Amino acid sequence: MNSTPNSSSENIFTSLKPSFKGDIDASEATLTTYSHDASLFTVRPQVVVFPKDTEDVKTLVTWVQAKRNENAPETAHLSITPRSAGTDMSGGSINNSILCDFTRYMNTIGEVTGEYGVVQPGCYYRNFEKETLKHQAIMPTYPASREICAVGGMVANNSGGEKSLKYGKTADHIKQLKVVFADGNEYIVKPLNAQEIQTKIAQNDFEGSIYAKLWKLIQDNYEKIIVAKPDVSKNSAGYYLWNVYNKSTGVFDLCQLIVGSQGTLGIVTEITFALVPVEPYSNMLVVFLPSLEHVSELVDEILPSGPDSEESYDDASMNLAVKFFFDFFKELGFWGAIKLGFQFIPDAWTVLISGRIPKLILMVEFTGKSESEIHDRLVALKAKISHFGYKIHIARSSAEAEKYWRIRRESFNLLRKHTKGKKTAPFIDDIIVKPEYLPEFLPKVQALIDEYKLVYTIAGHPGNGNFHIIPLMDLNSPLSADVILNLSKRVYDLVHEYHGSITAEHNDGIIRTPYLLQMYGADIIELFQETKNIFDPKNIFNPGKKVGGTFDDIRTAIGGR
Repeated sequence: MNSTPNSSSENIFTSLKPSFKGDIDASEATLTTYSHDASLFTVRPQVVVFPKDTEDVKTLVTWVQAKRNENAPETAHLSITPRSAGTDMSGGSINNSILCDFTRYMNTIGEVTGEYGVVQPGCYYRNFEKETLKHQAIMPTYPASREICAVGGMVANNSGGEKSLKYGKTADHIKQLKVVFADGNEYIVKPLNAQEIQTKIAQNDFEGSIYAKLWKLIQDNYEKIIVAKPDVSKNSAGYYLWNVYNKSTGVFDLCQLIVGSQGTLGIVTEITFALVPVEPYSNMLVVFLPSLEHVSELVDEILPSGPDSEESYDDASMNLAVKFFFDFFKELGFWGAIKLGFQFIPDAWTVLISGRIPKLILMVEFTGKSESEIHDRLVALKAKISHFGYKIHIARSSAEAEKYWRIRRESFNLLRKHTKGKKTAPFIDDIIVKPEYLPEFLPKVQALIDEYKLVYTIAGHPGNGNFHIIPLMDLNSPLSADVILNLSKRVYDLVHEYHGSITAEHNDGIIRTPYLLQMYGADIIELFQETKNIFDPKNIFNPGKKVGGTFDDIRTAIGGR
């Protein structure tokens, strides 16, 4: 059923209605809702569309291209921003034209086996996981927002998460994609061998031109591209040109470019994930650090033991969990929350004895085929790192371990829900350097933030050197944009000094696209722009993300001003 558009959008989208089976909604309530994602921005769309199937997506792309060809003032800037659950923290899923939401209809789970799963982009990860677990398998690169995110967003952002230390990122688990490109047709995208790529290049059609032009771009600039690859284990900044062509194997994999492109090169309509087996048992060791002084040495000693996860959260996150503990009642129910409360007793005792909450709480999780195997590994690791003199605790059960995961996963939501007059402002929320630089790097970052007297939480993935820093800010203040832009530049200068990336897994969106020049330099930015032009010459797919975004875009989108 099509909702009645408001008067400003009615005439523009009237001609789309007869051929579009899904919903077209320009109601005030819908436009207000879709003006936000999990970022600090407000950008109001003209309309939100809910495609019923791939044919609707093809129709939409073809219609937008035709309208753009009319060169009329009211349709000259029409564009499409794909959106799934809207949990993106960079502003990647908002825009001022057409938002295309997949969660209403294009959320179907297809064939699932122990090795792979086929799914549409609007499917919530939690629902997909329920199906894969029936086959003792999992898609392991889910983010902390696993209960509310959708798989399309995981692909768009190349999500990592708590298991990225062992399993990498989403791009490492893609067997095949179906994508609607700018000509309005759907194509299968998958790894190609040397003969197959030459066959594609020889095609006399739009798909062939993409492969031919991208092949030439990479071949002509191969050394420059490889040198530009950030020297860290995770990176979501820019287009991943360095991952497309493997010279040693001859494999050309366009999936490695589409994943993480935030819908700027085409619209993904179906995903085939490679799954991994689920280990039946897990447990964790928790280390309470009074300071960050020896964090990299600790990480270095832990990593050879092969943990599945090495996660952390700070004292501010723990304070939030204690202060707003009753939030868990809503999610877990009375007895579930009471049980969780009892799990906090050992930590409360630790705080009472030490007189303060630890500066950083490090969680090291192992999975395996038996409880005894995991226990032995945890005991051995505890003995190995005991010389640091830190309080170390082995969780007595998976329920106790889940307590730490809940704090880690919920810290951002707790911060966002319980702030009066201020908002969570994720703008330096995903920086990464090599773990060995953390003792120098993190205190310097904190010193920069402290100059602005901001309240903030820190959580992250120490095993990767990746940390999420979320300040609280009054975004109605006219000074907020200046603080965001100035502090971002200073932090990213520091990231550059330590050869890191400005975003490990949250991607560029509105908030980081203008800083890609600072990170990569003009030559690589030019290659990014050429890549965008190859796929999307009229700039109809999610404009202003990855290329073309400006600092004025950031200023305009803060608070919707």
